[in-house]
Amino acid sequence: MDSIDEVVFLQQVAAPCHLAMLAESIGLKTRVISDIEQLEPSANRRSFYLISQQGAAVDCNGIPLVASQLVKHVPVALYDVIVDSLDEESALLLGIRGLLFAEQRMDLQVTGLRKVLADELWYNRTLISRVFRQLVSQIDTPLQLSVEGSESFKLLTRREKTIIQQVSSGARNKEIAQGLCISEHTVKAHISSIFRKTHARNRVELLRWAEPYQNQLKLHAVG
Repeated sequence: MDSIDEVVFLQQVAAPCHLAMLAESIGLKTRVISDIEQLEPSANRRSFYLISQQGAAVDCNGIPLVASQLVKHVPVALYDVIVDSLDEESALLLGIRGLLFAEQRMDLQVTGLRKVLADELWYNRTLISRVFRQLVSQIDTPLQLSVEGSESFKLLTRREKTIIQQVSSGARNKEIAQGLCISEHTVKAHISSIFRKTHARNRVELLRWAEPYQNQLKLHAVG
């Protein structure tokens, strides 16, 4: 919290800002504003912005529109959030640091406030874990399914998909032939066709091409 000069609360409803009062009681410098035009993000002042969901114009996910704009430039969290009125995953992915719900006990809200000011996220752990796994999954499969790649996949026959899957497992032509009860010559013909359709020059390039399609290959391939 030492890196934050002040905590700015934007509350557009005519009511006392109890969270700001509590923030002041624990030694934080606060400022409560009721008009969007009073928002003045400054590079010279390290401010953290708390936006009240109540009374704010929101998008289709229940996120205040002003928060969607501010989060591009300054740290933002939401407070006075009504349960089930907001898509929490969308808020997290947007960059909102945390959600303080109106129904929560004030001590939990203060804890959440401390966490976001300490540069931590204040969300349900299950949600954070799920989003983290999704992001890791995207990193693990950097080869995206391009339009060209998808068209190439559609051109493959079921037998060719089976052979690609076996090539991916390290099987040689002789082993593939024995497993499919076909000749090695036929296997070579299939692989030549696969190379042509996927624009791969060798097995290494074929394996790289096939990486994003492993799940689909398992579904479509037949023995």
